[in-house]
Amino acid sequence: MRFNTEEDKIRALASQISVLLLDVDGVLTDGKLLFSSSGEELKAFSSLDGHGIKMLLRTGVQVGIITGRTSTIVENRCRDLGITLVLQGQTDKAAALNSILAAQNFDLRRVAAVGDDLPDWPVLKQVGLSFSVPLGHPFVTESVAAVADFPAGGGAVREICDFLLEARGSEADYLA
Repeated sequence: MRFNTEEDKIRALASQISVLLLDVDGVLTDGKLLFSSSGEELKAFSSLDGHGIKMLLRTGVQVGIITGRTSTIVENRCRDLGITLVLQGQTDKAAALNSILAAQNFDLRRVAAVGDDLPDWPVLKQVGLSFSVPLGHPFVTESVAAVADFPAGGGAVREICDFLLEARGSEADYLA
């Protein structure tokens, strides 16, 4: 992971995170939009990322989705992983974040988010800890606290989940 500020400071913040918010396209997927010949949308997700999300959920960290697109594939993947906080079709992601904060009574300082592009920036700049992926928009990757080494849709979210688990002292539970 590449840190854009002091690693010790980021680890201290990470130890306090109780919510992780994720974008989908370009974070949980590689960002490519695939369509079948009949027009059906297709997405590929990483099992590594999925397991990282499940580990976070088991330790009490809530995981949520804020995405600009709407897809039954995302709905199904979230159900499979146990993610219940899912906001799709969000053109104003800051408003989506505010509605989550109001409904869930989350402390913004204890929220982390992962995004890859400018529509994610209104969320990333507000949360306590922000992450991106290697091929994210340059403004985003230079402005967040840290950037994963693994690619979007190929382990980046798992890397971030592992980092949060380690900072919380929970990673040993999964290494035994």
